[in-house]
Amino acid sequence: MRNVITDLKIEDASALFGQNDENIGVISDAFGVDVSLNADGEIVLSSDGYDRDAEENIKNAEAVVRRLVKLSEDNETVNRRLTAYLCDLVSENGVQSVNQYTTDGICVTAKGRPIKAKTLGQAEYVESIKKNLITFGIGPAGTGKTYLAVAMAVSAFRKDEVSRIILTRPAVEAGEKLGFLPGDLQSKVDPYLRPLYDALYDIMGIDAYQKNYERGAIEIAPLAYMRGRTLDNSFIILDEAQNTTPEQLKMFLTRIGQYSRAVVTGDVTQIDLPRDKTSGLTGIQKILGGIDEIGFVNLTGRDVVRCQLVQKIIKAYEKSEKNEKRA
Repeated sequence: MRNVITDLKIEDASALFGQNDENIGVISDAFGVDVSLNADGEIVLSSDGYDRDAEENIKNAEAVVRRLVKLSEDNETVNRRLTAYLCDLVSENGVQSVNQYTTDGICVTAKGRPIKAKTLGQAEYVESIKKNLITFGIGPAGTGKTYLAVAMAVSAFRKDEVSRIILTRPAVEAGEKLGFLPGDLQSKVDPYLRPLYDALYDIMGIDAYQKNYERGAIEIAPLAYMRGRTLDNSFIILDEAQNTTPEQLKMFLTRIGQYSRAVVTGDVTQIDLPRDKTSGLTGIQKILGGIDEIGFVNLTGRDVVRCQLVQKIIKAYEKSEKNEKRA
């Protein structure tokens, strides 16, 4: 079975096919369909079969190819990870799902690099932040929960939608005792807050960050510093919320004042609290799920963009946990 896409002309095949045709290899592995160019620069999809399955596979491959061509025309980098994601998307959710994949920008970094949602889950997360006053982003490591939240905060700050960015996280050690830390109080808590600094440095630039930090427009502090305050006209991010107790999370949520927006991120599979402590993030959707202007987005291993190996690691852990529950 063979299908020629006559309405698509490819000027730069390398941008679509990838290095050593690796992107096309991903499509071939996913659908059993060969992808090539004919003498007229038209994309040719072919399959050894002639049954309904072969027809479906060619249809799915064509949907992915069309989307990749469109993304390439929009100056989006077409790589192996993106190709594999779109193939998985079509396989699990049908042809229409791949057309929902967009690359609308959130903001640009200090070096001019655009920041965009890279999966449908991330796009849903960004949209929830835009629409709701409080958004809970819950999911595994590498799904961009913190980075995208910081990007949205910087975007709102640059547009003068808020006058301050406040980033906070609980100062909880990740499964090991770090012992005595030298220096003043700020020096002692900085290691816990380093991921937030890194995200701000990358997006805003060190000079712009330092300038706004010195005039009080940016604040990065442990969660304990939030008690007793009212946070007005601010974009507030609580990171690693799985390491808050129910009392701490309630305290944080009740700090949010007028004209403020908040994002709460966390991974309920990586709780570092003592065994006798309950995470405030587990079960929070049952408590607040019915309240307007509070959104919940559950990201999954499919939304991992850090690297494909991290995605495989998360899937392996998920499979192991399921097997333990069955035993």
